[in-house]
Amino acid sequence: MDKLKVRQNDKVMVLAGKDRGKVGKILKIYRKKDRVLVEGVNKVQRHTKANPYAQTPGGINEKEAPVHVSNVAVMCDACSNPTRIGVRTTEDGKKVRFCRKCNEIID
Repeated sequence: MDKLKVRQNDKVMVLAGKDRGKVGKILKIYRKKDRVLVEGVNKVQRHTKANPYAQTPGGINEKEAPVHVSNVAVMCDACSNPTRIGVRTTEDGKKVRFCRKCNEIID
């Protein structure tokens, strides 16, 4: 994908996978891999060994893993539904994103 229609801090809903239906905020976007990191979604466990020199404890750490951008949909604030995003230009030549369901401006 060349252009992504999602931005950081957008509220999105997961459409596919084990976390289908969950809603979270986009924390980071990985443009080269077409993936997004969503808060509280796609949790994975990492088993780490203790390092006494760096004084880090061992154990099981839980963190979010990236999700493909095609598996998320932006939540509209006005109609509170997951929606597709359209782009239109205003009279002053500025590009804005809008909800395809209710035609409200998202930006």
